[in-house]
Amino acid sequence: MMQIRRSEARGRADHGWLKSHHSFSFADYHDPAWMGWGNLRVINEDRIAPGTGFGTHGHRDMEIISYVLEGNLAHRDSMGNVQGIEPGEVQRMSAGTGVRHSEFNHDPNGQTHFLQIWIEPDRLGVEPGYEQKRFDDAEKRGKLRLVAAPGGASGAVSMHADARMYAGLFDGEERAALALDPSRKAYVHLVRGELSVNGERLRAGDALALSNEAAVVLSDGTDAEVLLFDLQA
Repeated sequence: MMQIRRSEARGRADHGWLKSHHSFSFADYHDPAWMGWGNLRVINEDRIAPGTGFGTHGHRDMEIISYVLEGNLAHRDSMGNVQGIEPGEVQRMSAGTGVRHSEFNHDPNGQTHFLQIWIEPDRLGVEPGYEQKRFDDAEKRGKLRLVAAPGGASGAVSMHADARMYAGLFDGEERAALALDPSRKAYVHLVRGELSVNGERLRAGDALALSNEAAVVLSDGTDAEVLLFDLQA
């Protein structure tokens, strides 16, 4: 079974300093048909205005991934991490028993555009943790690169979750396929460009939710950047 989630159907929030699109129910946006997909709970596409950001706030028992598309996301947390996150990098923060952090765009002129992703953990009460890695374009060109996985498989950032996140870049005749366990779920989110996924044409911000499918096939990209999630049902 496949369901298309079009970009324009997502929830929207405009706080002036922050413009956000919510793939799943979040904050004041509630859609009972889209509370999450498997153990994927949040994909927020956020644009932070110059010189602004999220003040210090707390999280518990969630695996949180930041995937920056444009600009720099300045991260500071109660574990002592002070980092800037740039395009090509994947940051994972395990909130576990509790962590506080802030996220800012310190550029006085340009916006920070990023995806905030939440995945439900496979167990509660883990020790909070932080990891950040760069994945060059060459690792993702015409293929799916594992970028987040349990135990940090294949050099990915490590998650306390029964989920795997892949990133890929596709253009022209570049093509990739990933075998799926039909008893699990998958979610394909198109970050930019255009791409055919199992024969469905997606454009930036669109997604395809899959269940009871044996494979996902990506083809016919036009300057496409894509994230694919293999998820607990």
